[in-house]
Amino acid sequence: MREITLSKAVNEALAEEMRRDETVFIIGEDVAEAGTPFKVLSGLVEEFGTDRVLDTPISEPGFMGIAVGAAMTGARPVVDLMFGDFLFLIMDQLCNQAAKSYYMSGGKLNVPLVLRTNLGATRRSAAQHSQSLHALVAHIPGLKVAMPSSAYEAKGLMKTAIRDDNPVVIFEDKLMYNDKAPVPEEEFLIPFGQANIKREGRDVTLIGTSSMVQVCEAAAETLAAEGISAEVIDPRTIVPLDEATLLASAKKTSRVIVVDEGHQSFGVTGEIASRINEKAFYHLDAPVLRMGAMDVPVPFSPALEDITVPTPEGVAEAARRLMSGEMIHAA
Repeated sequence: MREITLSKAVNEALAEEMRRDETVFIIGEDVAEAGTPFKVLSGLVEEFGTDRVLDTPISEPGFMGIAVGAAMTGARPVVDLMFGDFLFLIMDQLCNQAAKSYYMSGGKLNVPLVLRTNLGATRRSAAQHSQSLHALVAHIPGLKVAMPSSAYEAKGLMKTAIRDDNPVVIFEDKLMYNDKAPVPEEEFLIPFGQANIKREGRDVTLIGTSSMVQVCEAAAETLAAEGISAEVIDPRTIVPLDEATLLASAKKTSRVIVVDEGHQSFGVTGEIASRINEKAFYHLDAPVLRMGAMDVPVPFSPALEDITVPTPEGVAEAARRLMSGEMIHAA
């Protein structure tokens, strides 16, 4: 199977869906001639023209509002939000309009809209361009939230999102655009709410989102050399969340660590850990551990930024503590 970058996978998914369905269009800042700052959309305007790849002024609330209205009236817009940090500028359009219109209209109005944006620190972009804000939108009923961990997931989830009749937010990690992975040339879709067991294990479950899947896989390799068998699971979507797969793994291994790049307090790690505690409590040999970003603005200093997010070494050490029983005694 060929290997392509995550950037290429997203580009392919968009092109395929735009060829398949003339109601799909892309709107956002620098999406046409510039192809976005990360060059993910390069070449699309040449094929589809400026009627379907629309550059906008620097007015996130404006073009998000346009997209919501277009989705309500029969189109399938893909909104490109240059940085995930700009979510705060479009929260009314996304959370009060797109997320609630189906419910408030009694099912008469669908909003088949995709918002693609990014997350992730350690790119030296400082506090206003490095946040991981997926927990904010996951909190809003009516929105689906996908977090691809590789080029394969990026393509399959994007195609599913575009065909969904509900608003979907996709977060791509900025540092992964050049990462390659096997991606089939033939068409495929990845269903929402279907987690992927990346590595089978028996001693401890490592649940990671987005780039934290790679962190968990690296930790699992280290642990394997020490005789600790770690199971690694990628939820793929946090809304809907594949509880069944996560709970089955927790019951099998009896120890769980949840790893996410969002801030630890009131975030995705807390939600997943809580569900496992509630529904698999009597199968656990230790408390579910959470590992998220420090509750501080992301520093610009490389030395400081690198220690604010989970690392393979940190995850491996947490697993050792669980295996030793240290967490039980500490509790």
